[in-house]
Amino acid sequence: MPSLSKEAALVHEALVAHGLETPLRPPVQELDNETRKNLISGHMTEIMQLLNLDLSDDSLMETPHRIAKMYVDEIFSGLDYANFPKITVIENKMKVDEMVTVRDITLTSTCEHHFVTIDGKATVAYIPKDTVIGLSKINRIVRFFSQRPQVQERLTQQILIALQTLLGTNNVAVSIDAVHYCVKARGVRDATSATTTTSLGGLFKSSQNTRQEFLRAVRHHN
Repeated sequence: MPSLSKEAALVHEALVAHGLETPLRPPVQELDNETRKNLISGHMTEIMQLLNLDLSDDSLMETPHRIAKMYVDEIFSGLDYANFPKITVIENKMKVDEMVTVRDITLTSTCEHHFVTIDGKATVAYIPKDTVIGLSKINRIVRFFSQRPQVQERLTQQILIALQTLLGTNNVAVSIDAVHYCVKARGVRDATSATTTTSLGGLFKSSQNTRQEFLRAVRHHN
């Protein structure tokens, strides 16, 4: 893996150790992003031609390039730990020992089974130990792991393990409520159902009072 920030490397190693890293094969060769986009664009051109779409039409001719750019630079950018957000934790000089909760974190991901949208919100909480983290960094970590082909269960756990690793405490909780367009737009075509996943660590798992405090925050969010 290319040179990464210390935080990115620690999180990746922790996910591998827990068996929670996104399934990735070793690259046959290292490709820069422009080469990757060119190759994806070529394959997408073939797919569209097999669907009998007319790529000479001015509405369609740039679509393979747009899709390739979207995959590499945007919706799958979280596959590259070089894009892991810059994280700074600070000493817990305030001696904060109560739950810190961030609700309504916007989350857009992609179902790894059908490559269609997962759209939802996350609630994340932690009880500080020796360090605290800037609140926006929690949003950025959620976004990073969302920008991958995902299953919601793994995404929830990846966010949990990442924050536990960075904060040096097991006392982290994550809940995600999301709509899956592989359910809404195809297959069963259920337009109203949503999926909730929760991952609890430390006191959020062992203490009924702490767990209930977090779940009340989740219910308030919903």
